[in-house]
Amino acid sequence: MTPEELYAHPGWRWWCSSEGAELHTLLLGLQTTFWEKFEWLEEAETLTPQLRAQRENRPKAENHKPIALH
Repeated sequence: MTPEELYAHPGWRWWCSSEGAELHTLLLGLQTTFWEKFEWLEEAETLTPQLRAQRENRPKAENHKPIALH
């Protein structure tokens, strides 16, 4: 697919912007059943502790300096 074809694709015009992404998310929410949403939340509950443990066990860089946020 060429860049011209990609940019001419309707999905690029509608979904690949902040407003389009928000509208797409709302549309998916309307099309998703309660049970599918519930299953997604259960999977997220399982995945979150695993990601946290992985992040805590990751070796720290020796020259790593925290970034001060002002």
